[in-house]
Amino acid sequence: MFTLSRHMARLLVIVPFAAVLAAACEHTEGPPVAGQLLAITVTPNPATLPPSGPQQFAAAGTDVTGAVVSITPVTWAVVASGGAINSSSGLFTAGTTLATFANTIRACDSSGFTCGFATVIVTNTSPVGPTLGTAATYGILAGASVTCAGPPGTINADVGISPGSTITGFGAGLCTITGAQHLGDAIALTAQNDLTSAYNALVALNCTSTIVADLGGTTITPGVYCGASSVGVTGTLTLDGGGNANALFVIKAGSTLTTGTNAIIALTNGAQAKNVYFQVGSSATLGTGTTFRGNIVALTTITLNGTATMIGRALARNGSVSLAATGNTISLP
Repeated sequence: MFTLSRHMARLLVIVPFAAVLAAACEHTEGPPVAGQLLAITVTPNPATLPPSGPQQFAAAGTDVTGAVVSITPVTWAVVASGGAINSSSGLFTAGTTLATFANTIRACDSSGFTCGFATVIVTNTSPVGPTLGTAATYGILAGASVTCAGPPGTINADVGISPGSTITGFGAGLCTITGAQHLGDAIALTAQNDLTSAYNALVALNCTSTIVADLGGTTITPGVYCGASSVGVTGTLTLDGGGNANALFVIKAGSTLTTGTNAIIALTNGAQAKNVYFQVGSSATLGTGTTFRGNIVALTTITLNGTATMIGRALARNGSVSLAATGNTISLP
């Protein structure tokens, strides 16, 4: 006959009780029901940023049905390196190390038990520049007129005017245009429309830095630099591409752009003139002897003074483009 020991009998009592207790706890702490937070989604995911670039992250909560659930407040953190984040706002600033930081952005509810994650990719990829469209073949595109004060003066590209059609100082024994001329015709109008689209796209770009002084004597990295009024370049402004041939530089002047005598826009470490844009809210004036690299996209007029040269484009939406002295040249980048 089989006889239970006192120890075994106690186990038979304890084990069923533990199972009942676990079942009760499981019933009490079951999955969230409709209206209760189940998951947090962080966007964008992944986020691709240049070194030191900013990114605003957002967090959205959902319940078991997929309905949105409020998760205010949210606590943000960086858990796998890549930069720094404001713990309350979710504004992230990338570091300078180029890498993919998987699930490094974390957003949690107030309990800290429900969290969402996002990946950050820090790379030298630059913002996308504007599309010039048919305006890309023009060394000069003006709204009213184009003038060359006297030879030598050469535009190694197309020249267009719309809606105006007045061109002065070009021809036999005068200044030279190596490309096509479109003066007040439908082709020039199309180019001006494309220029307007490019101008508006530049205006819409978010600023990454604020211009607080003359840019001469400084070196800048890719980005969008904004001056509320006038922007000046006295001396040499160096654009450092950081080894990226597609690095985009946008300098936005609220009113005027003025370069000093013998000013230079210098390019280094892969920076290219075709990826440099100066968006000017009124008029641009290049001082005598200026060596300019980049595209000027101005609302009104552009003037090149004595021996100023451009590797780029002089694109004026509404006003005139003037080669105001001798020795001015413009060549496409």
